[in-house]
Amino acid sequence: MAKEKILVVDDDDEILFAMSAICEFKNWTPITAESIEEALEKFKSNNPDIILMDYHLPKINGIEGVRLLRGISADVPIIVLTIEENQEVANKFFKAGASDFALKPIKAPDIISRIDVHLRFKQSVKNLHKNFITDYSKGIKAETLEIIENYFMNENRYLTIDIVSKGTGLAYQTVHRYIQYLLENNRIDTKCNYGKKGRPKQEYIWIL
Repeated sequence: MAKEKILVVDDDDEILFAMSAICEFKNWTPITAESIEEALEKFKSNNPDIILMDYHLPKINGIEGVRLLRGISADVPIIVLTIEENQEVANKFFKAGASDFALKPIKAPDIISRIDVHLRFKQSVKNLHKNFITDYSKGIKAETLEIIENYFMNENRYLTIDIVSKGTGLAYQTVHRYIQYLLENNRIDTKCNYGKKGRPKQEYIWIL
């Protein structure tokens, strides 16, 4: 059985070394690139299964890098790696076509979980011959949407973004963006729970 190929795009040698070690531990094949230009060349020659993309890169940043890669492939999962805990930055990546969002410093269990989730659903979608949603103006992809929808349907109760994030293995920013999409399309309902300390917290439930 062929090993999954992971393309890691980062200009930090320590990140490239750490991710290569993680890939080898999981029996994945690491492919590294230090710039978008190099990433585009290696993508075309290696056809990786997943891309891990840094935000701050020389010459061309990660957001533009995602757009360029989406011009080549509409379906490869792209997980963004960044130190920016900023929903606005996350939204820009999703609009460019990113699949998920992970914060640095990288924690091995977290990034392994994210990669596993996307590999599993990528294969599931491929086996079922499903088409991806390609409305990148809204940053929505069918594989990620299916993960979140299935989680809501299986739970059948009000859930916070934190609960969905932990339950699916997807980043908080990713879940937040997709929940907004589900709300806009009337697939989930929401309520505000003030809890014991009176702090408001939004909760969501599947209604279809």
